[in-house]
Amino acid sequence: MIQRLTSHTPRPGTSRAIVFGGLVLLTVALSACERRPPPPWHPEHFPVPSVPPENALTPQKVELGRHLFYDERLSVNGETSCGTCHVQRLAFTDGRPRAIGATGEVHTRNAMSLANVAYSSRLTWSHPHLNSLEEQARMALFSERPTEMGLGGHDTEMLARLRSDPETVTRFREAFPDDDDPVQIRRILDAIASFERMLISGDAPYDRYVQGDETALTPGAIRGMDLFFSERLACFHCHGGFNFSDSVDHDRTPRTGLGFHNTGLYNVDGRGGYPAEDTGLHRITAKPDHMGQFKAPTLRNVAVTSPYMHDGSITTLEEVIDHYSGGGRTLTTGPNAGRGSDSPLRSEFIVGFVLTKEEKADLLDFLESLTDVRFLSDRRFSAPRP
Repeated sequence: MIQRLTSHTPRPGTSRAIVFGGLVLLTVALSACERRPPPPWHPEHFPVPSVPPENALTPQKVELGRHLFYDERLSVNGETSCGTCHVQRLAFTDGRPRAIGATGEVHTRNAMSLANVAYSSRLTWSHPHLNSLEEQARMALFSERPTEMGLGGHDTEMLARLRSDPETVTRFREAFPDDDDPVQIRRILDAIASFERMLISGDAPYDRYVQGDETALTPGAIRGMDLFFSERLACFHCHGGFNFSDSVDHDRTPRTGLGFHNTGLYNVDGRGGYPAEDTGLHRITAKPDHMGQFKAPTLRNVAVTSPYMHDGSITTLEEVIDHYSGGGRTLTTGPNAGRGSDSPLRSEFIVGFVLTKEEKADLLDFLESLTDVRFLSDRRFSAPRP
């Protein structure tokens, strides 16, 4: 329900919660000298995202982050921005099997969706220690294996470009008024992370249905929902909760979920092995039982984020369902041939199932119902207009 805003202004120090377009906005009356924090742009039926106290949210910081997210000056070639690999209409993915960095390097992995990334307890596909959006932004800007933005060794040049733009400098000063020289790497990371925390998606037909609108889902989608949350398919064990992922962190979690799983996508050696170019969690920990384990990403907006899996090796949702219904993927030719269903390392939840044609269609209808159309075009998250 959308509550109308009134002209009533609360007294300083008081607050009131309103709902506008499905988002909770907490407005606080502040004295003229105080800086007003932004509302927590999360749906009423979502928990509160975790925000590090050292990088508290402000509207100025979020707006600076939006400009920097789409700023091609933050790349070695001057032609690539965060938004190049994270396109809003594709739920902040890029539509490619594997991402391509600023130097033209083709990565081993698919660009993950940034929808609801504020709730992710671990970032990227298989890093057990990366839980900070600020540090993830640093990795994207400066990493060399793989090269993303390619700024390693070029930070001085990049900062000079930003400092030469009076409008950009003004945005930095507004976002970080206590800094003598705010155009610094750490402030770039703080601002980008603040913007990314605002990328909240929670107004799909499914959300409206669980909030009481019984007309929001088709009968087929409702049947598909029942299948999704059944033990027969067991999808929800890895893709459960409000964010359809078991890698979550927020104000109500007593502990953060890690959510790394081997889904039987590969079995190149008959012992559960994955292609040597990317062995998942195993690549960092070197533990044999971590072979092929990757994060269970959110399924929100999954219908627009193809291709799928960590390496973009599955093209359609129909094929994804076939992979899981088979208890793992079978590849009969090529260097990665093998039967994933025979992998001794696959998750206990990947056991296979049988669906009728009608049931498969219902499951697809449900997955389609996770698309938040407004999120895909919300101007708050779009590239700033010239």
